Amino acid sequence: MWVSTKAQYGLRALIEIARGDGNAVPLKDVAERQGISQHYLEQIASNLRRAGFIKSIRGAHGGYRLARAARDISAYDVVTAMEGSIAPVSCVEDDHICDSQNVCGTQSLWYRVDAALRDVLGGTTLADLIEDSNRQQHARLVQIDPSYPHLG
Repeated sequence: MWVSTKAQYGLRALIEIARGDGNAVPLKDVAERQGISQHYLEQIASNLRRAGFIKSIRGAHGGYRLARAARDISAYDVVTAMEGSIAPVSCVEDDHICDSQNVCGTQSLWYRVDAALRDVLGGTTLADLIEDSNRQQHARLVQIDPSYPHLG
């Protein structure tokens, strides 16, 4: 499975919007902070809005905010909304019947890969991603300079 920039940027945009704590976040700000083309981000935001992840707020202080709590949005939901199927091969898609099922020999592998993807993405919420990101930023800020004399 190859995750496109659309799904990657969609998750990154949702993290930025969630950090607005319920306030409208302009796409221009998201684009600048994430280094994403604003034009491309507008297309992604349109998909995220249609999928029910964000709401648009009009006006001078407009932008986007989450349509539901970050803990209620899974990475699986976002990736499948942006990508469609996440199946690693077509034979494991729900509605696909494999013509080579009796001779393939790899089908069980692809089912395990599919299950692992669904477990990881489905078990990771937007709130988890924000927490992980905050922890990483904090760790970078707290790194101690090795030349600093040890107190003790």
